[in-house]
Amino acid sequence: MLARGGVAATLVERRTEPHDVVCGGFLGWDTLATLERLKLDIFSLGARPITRLRLVSGRHVLEVGLPRQAAGFSRKSLDAALLSLAGAGGATVRRGFAIRDVDPATRTARLEDGEELTAEGLFLATGKHELRGLARPPDFTREGAVGLRTVLRGGLQGKPLDGCVELHLFDGGYAGLLMQEDGSSNLCLSVTKKRFSRAKSPGALVKALKDEAPLLGERVGHEDERHWQAIAGVPYGWRADDTRDGLFRLGDQAAVISSLAGDGVAIALQSGISAAKAFLRDGPSGAAAYQTAFSRQTKVPLGLADLLRGAAERPLSRPILMRLAAVPGLASWVSRLTRIT
Repeated sequence: MLARGGVAATLVERRTEPHDVVCGGFLGWDTLATLERLKLDIFSLGARPITRLRLVSGRHVLEVGLPRQAAGFSRKSLDAALLSLAGAGGATVRRGFAIRDVDPATRTARLEDGEELTAEGLFLATGKHELRGLARPPDFTREGAVGLRTVLRGGLQGKPLDGCVELHLFDGGYAGLLMQEDGSSNLCLSVTKKRFSRAKSPGALVKALKDEAPLLGERVGHEDERHWQAIAGVPYGWRADDTRDGLFRLGDQAAVISSLAGDGVAIALQSGISAAKAFLRDGPSGAAAYQTAFSRQTKVPLGLADLLRGAAERPLSRPILMRLAAVPGLASWVSRLTRIT
């Protein structure tokens, strides 16, 4: 959007090749609508349609329809498509360059090889990872959740997963499972730091969950050497309320929604679009108004998603949550309230 608006935009990506991240791969209907406006058809790239939510607590299974069609699509493929779109739109895409730190006062980013990039505007899109010079307040990350991700290949035990996203609830966390474009199943877990510390490793955690979440255990199977990706200190509920001229925080650097809501990618896209519009309209001075407005826009969805996360993780409130989810239309209504757009 910046390049299309006549701005000399440079996108710096630290990885040289497409890669997956600790993210569930669920794209809600608001995300799909935004991608359509950007002229990106992910279904032509193999994205799997999702029309149902399967909620699992112990052996209690509840299945409800989603308000509108969503999709399962790996972050590896989505990010590759978006990078290609940026390049085609006129942005300079530099891959394989890692930014070491940023001086917000001079709007200068220092690369690991010593090169410095100074610009009128900095658009921070490092996800849940902190960047030296622009880190979140330490109090917000100290007790953050632990995010885990792995890929399940081959046939799954239990009910078919095609067309469905599964949420498995357990004490101290939850797991999301869906099919991706290549036929593999993406499994993501969010657990409290305390729960993960007791288990000490992702494999040990899954083994410990087999009695508590038996259907999840059946899905995962008994493979001990599974590859896991992990990230610690996920700051659910974070919103950037203010900023300085020329600094635009995007995605998880702007607002971090609980992953069970499935709207993280929508936040990334919408924040990028809003920030680009603000810069094209007001230049560097548009950052403060953009950040305040986006914080206000995400307040209700983040707050409700955090309440749902707390209810899902606690043994006393989880049965109540399951009963409420069974009320006709209620799950759809709540899912709409946790959308950003």
